[in-house]
Amino acid sequence: MNLTVKAKDGSDAGSHEVGFDVIENAKGTQAVHEVVTAYRAAQRSGTAKVKNRSEVRGTGKKPWRQKGTGRARVGSRRNPVWRGGGVAHGPVPRDYSKKINSKTRKLALRKALGERIKDGDVIVVDDLVLESKRTKDFVKLMASLEVDSGASILLVDRANNENLRLGSRNVPGVDTETGETLNTYQVLRYDKLIFGKDAFEEVEKRLK
Repeated sequence: MNLTVKAKDGSDAGSHEVGFDVIENAKGTQAVHEVVTAYRAAQRSGTAKVKNRSEVRGTGKKPWRQKGTGRARVGSRRNPVWRGGGVAHGPVPRDYSKKINSKTRKLALRKALGERIKDGDVIVVDDLVLESKRTKDFVKLMASLEVDSGASILLVDRANNENLRLGSRNVPGVDTETGETLNTYQVLRYDKLIFGKDAFEEVEKRLK
């Protein structure tokens, strides 16, 4: 499969043969589900915490004797039934992260990126370096590439492209990422994926 490489002015600058096998069938769908579920689970803080009857403040003394008062028997003021008592079966800190094998991660990214390429949502630009860090220059670049101003965009380029990062950060719905750290969730989340040619080749190396 070939991708048209764009210049910054929107003209065609050549073509690039995709350096990994684009999956044509349903293979990889389950891997995508597992990886995205694991990614979102890992974003959970897992810090919810309540005190149980052994942790809540209060005396351990029996409020009244067991028999003879006519009242219901009770052993502690920290009983979950009582106001001010502990919470029964409440949340405690936990780790929601799931282990995903590296082969599964690679398959999921290959499947997701291949689908976005087939849908025409991936743009490869020969050079994403802006002349300055001004937002105006970034907006001009997006207009040249004919990208809808209301679309959510993920820009994938080298880590040291500061002008691109600074010029785009003031535009709603636009984020930046590097080819080394791009993940499946990001590939699926945005309306358009715009790669610098070097960054796209870096992703291809990861998927071989």
